[in-house]
Amino acid sequence: MTICLVTDRRRLVAAGAGDLDARSCLLAQARFAAEGGVDLIQVRERDLEAAALAALVSDLLAITRGTPTRIIVNDRLDVALAAGADGVHLRADSIAIAAARRLAPAGFLIGRSVHSVEEAAQSGDADYVVAGTVFPTPSKDASHRLLGIDGLRRLVASTPVPVLAIGGVTAERCDVVAATGVAGVAAIGLFMGALGESGARPCGAIDLRAVVARARRAFDSVKTGP
Repeated sequence: MTICLVTDRRRLVAAGAGDLDARSCLLAQARFAAEGGVDLIQVRERDLEAAALAALVSDLLAITRGTPTRIIVNDRLDVALAAGADGVHLRADSIAIAAARRLAPAGFLIGRSVHSVEEAAQSGDADYVVAGTVFPTPSKDASHRLLGIDGLRRLVASTPVPVLAIGGVTAERCDVVAATGVAGVAAIGLFMGALGESGARPCGAIDLRAVVARARRAFDSVKTGP
């Protein structure tokens, strides 16, 4: 299975914390992720300008160098290529995958967000797709349309491309998500600790090895059966 940590540095710190603190926490989280066996880190920091994003990606690549963890940049193909990232994750309405492949080096991963069977059908040349939103999540407002477990199952059955589930994926939900046939999960909150008394998260400093191991056990149990 594939486990993807999607970044959100602002959620790692208390409201009002400075950007340096948030950035420092994100780098710490990446270290824990690499040590814990996370496969992909999708850098989804949409408020950053190109130069700041490229600098962050470079620092993340330095942290994960020599580990199996790969760094994927959200939508910014230009930044991903300039920084030497391992791949790009395209939005559903972004450039065509074929166009990205023409610019990318060999071995460069290209993923895409999909929200329906129709969008999955148009993404057959992706290395993987991320499908959601499956469950309610703080990352999306209440009006956002949910794919749900049944929708996720139909989407997985419709495409040969590996599908990662996203949106409200918790440790407790990994079993039911795995049972749909997905190839893995992508998440933000799954990799964060609970808010402390001060309102600050512990800089991503939760035992990600335990989180990753629990998710893999859920998927392994589906493969092996009762």
